[in-house]
Amino acid sequence: MKDADSNPGSSGQQGSRADQLDVPSATPRTAQRPVRKAQSLLPPGASGALDVILPSITVGGATAVAGALSGTVAGIVRSQPVGLFTLFAAGQWFVLGSSYYGARQVAINAYGGHDNMTATDKVKASGIAGGFAGMLAGSIRGRANIIPGIIFWSVAGAGGQAVGSALFGRNYGTKYLASRWSPVTPLTDRQYEKMLEEKLLKVDAEIAIIDENIQEIREKAQLPRP
Repeated sequence: MKDADSNPGSSGQQGSRADQLDVPSATPRTAQRPVRKAQSLLPPGASGALDVILPSITVGGATAVAGALSGTVAGIVRSQPVGLFTLFAAGQWFVLGSSYYGARQVAINAYGGHDNMTATDKVKASGIAGGFAGMLAGSIRGRANIIPGIIFWSVAGAGGQAVGSALFGRNYGTKYLASRWSPVTPLTDRQYEKMLEEKLLKVDAEIAIIDENIQEIREKAQLPRP
């Protein structure tokens, strides 16, 4: 009787323990959403910042030269100090060119690179870069020029990128190569493969002729002398 009375208690304890053990498994598991990896604003590696800064300085130097030339012409036309106009224009265009290129590269890296960007993404990146460059260039000339600079260069950057994407999308380069005015002719993979096969056949034929000549020379060398 004691065993019988004790068994239900033990079974009840085992059942409660089993329930406790089953509680974690009975709880529903929530599905984990895939976490989208954030894109870096700079290229990977220790020299990521330099990969943006150095080309930006190079582009800024090129635009500074163009700005210096325009400043020189403006100084001569307005009968103003040429050196002052040249330095001011060169500095302004250096800031404009370097900041535009650098901001555009940062925007491209934020999208994951050129390969992951659509034509619309490139227009957005160029528009953002143009607005940033216009803000810096406009601040040099005074606060009143900041907003107009942002608007003008945003439109210029986005519009220029849109026109460039439209031109490259039409494959003008491919059409020119296929025209009769082109000094070279584009080949498909099949045409290139056929051309290589023809060259191999010519080489095989030349090798066969050389083998025949060698065989004739050997036969003549083996003939007895008269």
